[in-house]
Amino acid sequence: MTTTFRGKTMSWEPVEGVLEVRLHREPANEIGTTTLTELEHLVRVIGEGAAGCRALLWRSEVKRGFCAGADLRELHAGLVERKEQVGPLRRVARALPTGAQDLLREGARRVSQPVVRRKVGQFIDRIHAAFDALDQAPIPTVAAVHGVCLGGGLELALTADVIIADKNARFGFPELRLGLIPGFGGLPRLSRDLGNAVARDLLLTGRTIRASRAHELGLVSQIAANGQAPEIARAVTRQMIRFDPRVTAQAKAFAKPLPRADLDREKETFLRMVTDPAVLDALTTFVQDEGPMPWLPGGSR
Repeated sequence: MTTTFRGKTMSWEPVEGVLEVRLHREPANEIGTTTLTELEHLVRVIGEGAAGCRALLWRSEVKRGFCAGADLRELHAGLVERKEQVGPLRRVARALPTGAQDLLREGARRVSQPVVRRKVGQFIDRIHAAFDALDQAPIPTVAAVHGVCLGGGLELALTADVIIADKNARFGFPELRLGLIPGFGGLPRLSRDLGNAVARDLLLTGRTIRASRAHELGLVSQIAANGQAPEIARAVTRQMIRFDPRVTAQAKAFAKPLPRADLDREKETFLRMVTDPAVLDALTTFVQDEGPMPWLPGGSR
C-alpha cells in the first residue's frame, strides 16, 4: 500500500502513527470533481488499513482557511452547459406563435431539469458516499481549522470526530443566498452533533460564527492561538492512539451513528432545488463577483 500521496488538491503521509491529510488547493480548498476523486482515494486508503495509522488529522496549507465550500464555479459551468444543450429549442421557439413558444419553452425546461438533476445527482451521490465513509471511519479523526470553514468545508469538518480551531476560524452555511441548502450532508450531521436548533440558526441566518461561539455551542472542542490548531490537534491524536483500536472503533460507532434517513432527505431536497433557474442566476452573480473573497457571506457573531 502506498503510504504517501501528493495530489492536486490534497496530500497525506503517516506521522508517528497518524495519517496527516493536508488540503492545498488555492485559493480556498474549494471542493470540485478533482477534490472528490482524491477524497475517494483517501477513503480507499482508510478502508485498506490507513497505511497502518490509528488516527487521521485534517489540516489546510492554504492561508485563507480550511475550506470555503463547494467549487461553485464548476457547478455554474455545469449548469450553463446543461442550459446550452436545450438552447436550440428555445431559439426555435422564438420563430413560433406565442402559444407555441410557451409550449416549446416549457418543454425545453422539462428536458433540462432531468439532465441537470442526473448530472449533479451523480456528483452528490459520490460526495455523500465519500463523506459518509469519512464520518464512519474506524479510526478517530480530528480537523484542525483556521480561517474560513463554510458550506461544504464545514460539511467536511463535520465528518471529523473532533474539531480544533484557531481563534480566527469562521463557520457557516451560506447556501440560502444561492437558493440552495447544504448538499454534502452537513445539516443532518450538525443536527446529530448539536441539535436542530443550531442547524436552523446557521442555515436560516446565513451568518458565520466565530471560533469562540462555535466552542460555546460545542461545535469546536478546543480553541487555539492563531496558527496553533494543528499542533493541538496532533496532541489530541497522540492521546487517541493510546487505546486498543478495536475498542476505539466500537466506542466511535456507538457515539457517532450515521443519520441515514436525514442524509437521504437532504440529498433529495438539494437536487430538487438545484434545477430552479434562480440558482443559475445566483451562481452567475457569484462567478462575476470580482471581490477577493466572493464566497464570504456578510454578517458574523
